[in-house]
Amino acid sequence: MLFLIPHLFPSARLLEAAAQDLYLPALQALLARGHCQPSPAGGAEAALCETLGITRQQDWPVAPISLEADGGTAGEAYWLRADPVHLRVMRDRIVLADNDTLELTQPEADALTATIGQHFGADPSPIACHPTRWYLRLDRVPRLTTCARSVAVGCDIDPLLPHGDDAMQFRAWLNEVQMLLHDHPVNLAREARGELPINALWLWGGGCLPAPPTPTAPLYARNADARALGAFCAMRVQPLPEQMDISLLESGGVMLLDNLTHAGQYGDAYGWREALRGLELDWFVPLRGALHRSGPQGLSLNDPVNGKMLRLQASDAWKFWCRPRDLISMLA
Repeated sequence: MLFLIPHLFPSARLLEAAAQDLYLPALQALLARGHCQPSPAGGAEAALCETLGITRQQDWPVAPISLEADGGTAGEAYWLRADPVHLRVMRDRIVLADNDTLELTQPEADALTATIGQHFGADPSPIACHPTRWYLRLDRVPRLTTCARSVAVGCDIDPLLPHGDDAMQFRAWLNEVQMLLHDHPVNLAREARGELPINALWLWGGGCLPAPPTPTAPLYARNADARALGAFCAMRVQPLPEQMDISLLESGGVMLLDNLTHAGQYGDAYGWREALRGLELDWFVPLRGALHRSGPQGLSLNDPVNGKMLRLQASDAWKFWCRPRDLISMLA
């Protein structure tokens, strides 16, 4: 069974601040008995696409798949996500804020996309199928590679902007969009209410709608993009349980545990520490007790943001001689 746990293996800076004197015996036992190895660091969406058998194009094609989940029709066109975001200007860098915290309404999204559409005319303009999930339709496949929004949140955006032969064209378009949004009535009203303005778009997840792969085991997730990917693959998409039910090990599948995501993105040491305590009680303690029932495939705890995976086999349950070390050294 695969557990995707973004930010389980955080940056050294966050780990030092958050895990001092933190004792989590179940997680530390699993870390001691399993085998850690590098894994791709493209984010949860990339890990899900690869796991479910969705072929990578220039990007992992999240945009056309989530478009159809949001009620649109992808057809044969190339689609990009053009999500509304807030860029926070720091002293020496520009940081992307998570749009899940923006509480954007559909009327606000419609007004903003209408202004962009009026300005650019026949040029591609975003379609707001959902308040925080906007889409850009292109008639040709651009030479462009992007970074998933979930990976970019909380980071300096400069190295994560679109790149490729057509990147400068898209960066110029994004700069012009930023100027349109700067004094938009929607943003002025948001700022007057003490809310963050929508001052940029984030392009990611481009592609044409792929052929759906063969359904696999169930997917348990609360994230909308993850659920869209699972539904596209005709998987049984289930709500994420509040805690680990050992009977789920028998059916296998994929669990997206995103409890650490928000704190990990923003370097919130206290939030990450408390979220990890919750995972210990609800997930790692039951998993340690049931490791011997994990079957021939075993368990994988994968952090798809920081690129590290813990692999465990049923036989690892009996490795009592593997003594846990302090948590910081085991997660570093």
